[in-house]
Amino acid sequence: MAKQKGAEGRPPGMTDVARVAGVSAQTVSRVLSGHPNVREKTRATVLAAVEQLGYRRNNAARMLSSGRSRTIGVVTLRTTFYSRAAVTSGIEHAAQAAGYTVSTATTASLDTSAIEAALSRLADQGVEGIILSVPLTHSSPRIEQFTRAVPTITIDGSRTDATEVVAVDQALAARLATRHLLDLGHETVWHLAGPEEWLEAAARRDGWRATLEEAGRPVPPPLEGDWSPASGYRGGLVLARIPEVTAVFVASDEMAFGVIRALHEQGRRVPEDISVVGVDDIELAEYCSPSLTTVAQPFGQMGALAVAHLLRHVADPGALPEPASVEPRLVVRASTAPAGAPAPRRERP
Repeated sequence: MAKQKGAEGRPPGMTDVARVAGVSAQTVSRVLSGHPNVREKTRATVLAAVEQLGYRRNNAARMLSSGRSRTIGVVTLRTTFYSRAAVTSGIEHAAQAAGYTVSTATTASLDTSAIEAALSRLADQGVEGIILSVPLTHSSPRIEQFTRAVPTITIDGSRTDATEVVAVDQALAARLATRHLLDLGHETVWHLAGPEEWLEAAARRDGWRATLEEAGRPVPPPLEGDWSPASGYRGGLVLARIPEVTAVFVASDEMAFGVIRALHEQGRRVPEDISVVGVDDIELAEYCSPSLTTVAQPFGQMGALAVAHLLRHVADPGALPEPASVEPRLVVRASTAPAGAPAPRRERP
């Protein structure tokens, strides 16, 4: 059958495909992008119309013949936190090295409806695979449908029935921090945790508690922040008023900065009175006062590993490799000291 022209002899457009197939232009877009929420009969009808008209849209011909868009989708939170940006940067560098571009869909919340919308946007773009870089605590039938239709890797320990996981061992991060403080002679370690609904925060809280219990030490009630320096500052004001606090494990560096400022303002010296350990090892950690002891997370390595796993999954969707876990590393700086350490002697100018 000869290929047809659109109205007035122009090349056929999406509306022409929709007219021939008897569907909406939106349905045509969903079919061309591989969206999972399309009935197979409708998909076949649209593809037949595309072939009949010879329609081409933004690599549609190549995608239909090869199924390749050379694009990776990333779902991430809309936030200014360093860790999110660092992981995304690692993904972009690794994708570029593999000849792929990255399309990012941000979400303002962890609600399943918001994540569903982000996945839908990426599916509409015809991405070959998706990296779900959000702490998914609850899945949904639509999320499961998307991740079955498009190869998906999750970061942060999230899991759906059809995804693979690339994650840092967050419980180990907490154990490293807590053990370091106990080894310095502190009787116990207080904890400023991240938001309860985050998997990372829950794993760090569990690792902290387990380390104290295994050592036979008292487990103080944890405080909770929201990852921001402001929440760390508020937690630090509380900790400063508790005389028995000598060591604190803070669930992120950014919160730890807030804790240290609050302690200083309340006359509690770091590390002479209270030792502080964070998590992440962001660039500023080395340059705060005092420099922050922290547990480093290899964000760039996480992003590169996620891309490598995703591309293997794209090439062989039936393969089921083991989840990949990246080990954190303790970086000791000036914010921790032995319990009861004397104040450093200052030389006269």
